[in-house]
Amino acid sequence: MRWIWIDKFKEFNSGKNAVAIKNVSLAEEHLHDHFYGFPVMPECLMIEGMAQTAGILVGEHRGFKEKVILAKINKAQFYHYVRPGDTIEHHAEMLSIAPEAASTAGKVYCGDKLIAEINLMFSHLDNNISGKKFPEENFVFTEMFEWLLRDYAAGKEEGKRQ
Repeated sequence: MRWIWIDKFKEFNSGKNAVAIKNVSLAEEHLHDHFYGFPVMPECLMIEGMAQTAGILVGEHRGFKEKVILAKINKAQFYHYVRPGDTIEHHAEMLSIAPEAASTAGKVYCGDKLIAEINLMFSHLDNNISGKKFPEENFVFTEMFEWLLRDYAAGKEEGKRQ
């Protein structure tokens, strides 16, 4: 099973930036134990949500031809809790991209409140310097991630027709 930590894209500008939302629900089992009596969204899952948002931004820029994986968390600073019923937005910005890696800067918001700043580095597995070979199929960008982008594009197209 693959966990998806974003629900949909609100904005997507190829090679520049993306905004994805996540609705936090008490129906999510991980909130029942984190923390008992005071459920909050785990910070590590917000990092993963940012990695998925920024990783799709990086992968899409080159037509999903490369296997993009999270290589390093340069910064992860949290300022507030996120509780069930909140909707958070992952704002990712592409800082740089090269054949072997990419760098992004991100911020997580709940409404106007800054929840976190998360800067990430990604590696392009197929262009690694070790020469290690990986399977041909792109096991990083699954149908679910592709669906998120198609859904965003369909909504954008629908808005133009109205």
